[in-house]
Amino acid sequence: MAFDPDKPYNDLPTLPPVRDVESARVLKAALRAGRALAELKGIGATIPNQSILIDSLILQEARASSEIENIITTNDALFRAFSSEISATDPATKEVLRYRHALWHGFNELMEHGLLTTNLFVNVCQVLRDTTDGIRRTPGTKLGNPATGQTVYTPPEGEEVIREKLKNLEDFIHEDGSLDPLVKLPLIHYQFEAIHPFSDGNGRTGRIINILYLVQQNLLDLPVLYLSKAIIEHKSDYYRLLRAVTELHEWEAWILYFLDAVENTATHTRDRMQAIRELLNETLEKARKQLPSRVYSKELIELLFRQPYVKGQFLVDSGIAKRKTAAEYLKELEKIGILSLQKVGRESLYLNVGLHNLLSS
Repeated sequence: MAFDPDKPYNDLPTLPPVRDVESARVLKAALRAGRALAELKGIGATIPNQSILIDSLILQEARASSEIENIITTNDALFRAFSSEISATDPATKEVLRYRHALWHGFNELMEHGLLTTNLFVNVCQVLRDTTDGIRRTPGTKLGNPATGQTVYTPPEGEEVIREKLKNLEDFIHEDGSLDPLVKLPLIHYQFEAIHPFSDGNGRTGRIINILYLVQQNLLDLPVLYLSKAIIEHKSDYYRLLRAVTELHEWEAWILYFLDAVENTATHTRDRMQAIRELLNETLEKARKQLPSRVYSKELIELLFRQPYVKGQFLVDSGIAKRKTAAEYLKELEKIGILSLQKVGRESLYLNVGLHNLLSS
């Protein structure tokens, strides 16, 4: 039966696809993507305290993933809101911060249970949207072309149908089949998007699942892949190729697109990690030479690289200094040009100028 975009796609085929998807081109692309991920993982392993990378990179992924859904904020607004006690009043910034929280929530659940399940998907989406809503129950969901208003896809309807599709997706994720894990990733992403199990937040939840799957497959140690950047840069191709799978069962072009995005993103994230590591080493050397010896410590400088903005409470919470001493340490770092004082309301935040410039480039 021909696909009809106006009818619920309850006949969405289960995974794996009937046709062979591991063509020579696909396997070569998977090999390149795997090599890039291995290099990214390797760079991370050379950084003594990987936590210095996590929040900065995750916040950028959160911002980019949200931008795909036209939720727009700036790096600076995001970093300030993340560091400040003053709650973000900008709704877009709040949504992006929730993405970060949802990603961490999913990662911690994965670390505890080792499985990517429907319950995990639901929990991630609930954290992301700050809601108790679960699987979509109400009929009438349609995806349209924003320019023309024309319906391009109607996802499956009925909670039982949706749960059956998600159970098949779970089984496919965890089966020890013959497919390369990186070939499975675009299949998993397509299927989740096609099931469209929630009334909202499907795209962002799906992109979190991508990263968690790579961690589960031991292709990453931490959820630091900045994958949404590649989708933003080729957004029209992303939607066109998703539709081609639905309408024509054209898997190869979609898989190649996705694997190319993984390879390019892993290379970009690796280069960014390398740049952060080099900047950290330069900052350590500068601080060691120019700070008073009573102020300098490796732990203090590493703390400045957790995110671009820092405040005295961060030093107190890390056990580096008492409150009064922490304020003094930050002023000394400002004197030698590593930090720059910024007022946010009544609060004093200090900007790591080098890190901010690097992440904004």
